[in-house]
Amino acid sequence: MSEAKISILIPARNEEQFISDCLASIKNQSYQYWEAIVVDDHSSDRTASIIKEYVERDKRFSYLQNNGQGIIDALRTAYKKSTGELITRMDADDLMRDEKLQTLSSLLIKSGTGHVAVGGVHYFSADKVRSGFSNYEKWLNERTKSGTNFRDIFRECSIPSPNWMMFRSDLEAIGAFESDRYPEDYDLAFRMFLGELSVIPCDIITHDWRDYPTRTSRTDDNYKDHTFTAIKWHYFNTFFRNDQQELVIFGTGYRGKKLAQHLIENGVSFSWVSHNKEKIGKHIYDVMIEPLEGFDWNNKQIIATVAKDKGRDEVTKLAEANGKTLNKDIIHFA
Repeated sequence: MSEAKISILIPARNEEQFISDCLASIKNQSYQYWEAIVVDDHSSDRTASIIKEYVERDKRFSYLQNNGQGIIDALRTAYKKSTGELITRMDADDLMRDEKLQTLSSLLIKSGTGHVAVGGVHYFSADKVRSGFSNYEKWLNERTKSGTNFRDIFRECSIPSPNWMMFRSDLEAIGAFESDRYPEDYDLAFRMFLGELSVIPCDIITHDWRDYPTRTSRTDDNYKDHTFTAIKWHYFNTFFRNDQQELVIFGTGYRGKKLAQHLIENGVSFSWVSHNKEKIGKHIYDVMIEPLEGFDWNNKQIIATVAKDKGRDEVTKLAEANGKTLNKDIIHFA
């Protein structure tokens, strides 16, 4: 295969401040065999007119109105229109580095179907980038360098939403964009994982991810903490839950409480264990917190919600010392 056409799917809503720079970064790519399908999700600003200006100057850009409402419907609208053998997504407020399409397509074509090409990411902002985003950037890039993005998929979305590329045939096989479940990028990552696709290691930064106060991931209810808890539980319960084992939550911090609330709301019974002496013996949401000391590891499936790396490693070592297998008998949700 000498050169493959790349379809770039771009949802856009009220992005007049940033979309021109985004589209310019696509136009400036070293790899030029692409089509960019920009779907306007009912913008009330100048987003539509800016897109149409690009369409007039370069027919590789297409403008569409969203057939529905929201990012998932916008992706479906764009995907239906796409014609490329290779598919990628772009956020309308971000920037592609000049070699992004060349880098990802070369990796993908060399590796063949059954793979996902992912590049490194860099957060930038007019103000200081928040520490949470900086930590997420580091976490993502460490996994992308080694191609181990799916190892900790229950901890966080381990595939950056605007910085992957796949063969169309693989996207079809995993049912991409078919689900109405948000966060849609996390849902797609789980589908890649369950489809047994392999991430191609890459140590090149290919995407600049813009951080700002009104970014959708910061303001839209579809990306609040409860949606991440719900999607983790959905995929764990559907594909990994062992009904023959007692379900245990380990950790009484923020993540543990969020998970406990979700399970209670859905009528799921569980035990709750902690090594925090201040919590042991107390009741949270009418569930008594049991001590880790003397904990019977037999016939238990554990969801650990310890956020710090040191604590997470200690829990993993302790579980493994008691015959538990990581990502089977004990899964980290934080």
